[in-house]
Amino acid sequence: MSTARKSDTVWFTTKGQVVIPMWLRKQFHLEDGTKAIVETTPEGIHLKPVTRWAIEKGHGLLKRERKPGDKSFAEEWAEHKREEIELEEAKYARSTGSR
Repeated sequence: MSTARKSDTVWFTTKGQVVIPMWLRKQFHLEDGTKAIVETTPEGIHLKPVTRWAIEKGHGLLKRERKPGDKSFAEEWAEHKREEIELEEAKYARSTGSR
């Protein structure tokens, strides 16, 4: 991964959604359904994608404040994997025409 800083411009929708530029999605291995940890910093909003690649590289995971009642990382990861499987099953059902 390059250490050179590069920037781009994005727009927020009325729902607060933003499209991450393709070059960043490729660089950080972002796919449909990828989750991210969102935190505030003195500089602004910081997104940390939770991908297999990020976990293998250890990119800032588990550095979040936990509040009473929050799910553990293991619970969040298990939920993410269930959702990922559901997305894949739905995608397969659409491609084969089955329900």
